[in-house]
Amino acid sequence: MGVPKGTKILDTSRHDRRVARRLGEDPEFKSEYERQRRAVAAIDEIVNRLDGLRVANDLSKAELARAIDKNPASVRRLLTAKGNPELGTVVAMADALDADVVVVPRKRSSKRAPARALTG
Repeated sequence: MGVPKGTKILDTSRHDRRVARRLGEDPEFKSEYERQRRAVAAIDEIVNRLDGLRVANDLSKAELARAIDKNPASVRRLLTAKGNPELGTVVAMADALDADVVVVPRKRSSKRAPARALTG
């Protein structure tokens, strides 16, 4: 099975090699890369669980949106697109699905530095 004719293929190999090199050479880059990777994975896990609860409760995305007084398009985007959903929306969806959003501390490695405070 090939790529459809006329489809432009993005060559990410140069980027991938550069990231791999920086991960091996730059401890600060590696630390930030891993922090961002964990953040994306945590968001994906929360959104996937909420969508699973939506399906288990036999609710459409539009019905869930109405239950939390949100635009159906915003709920559809949150459940299907990669991104960083608004925390208030995530909490409202969990509440509408009779669930809680819980933060569980990981066992802290003695090698890892404490999280930095965000500035801005």
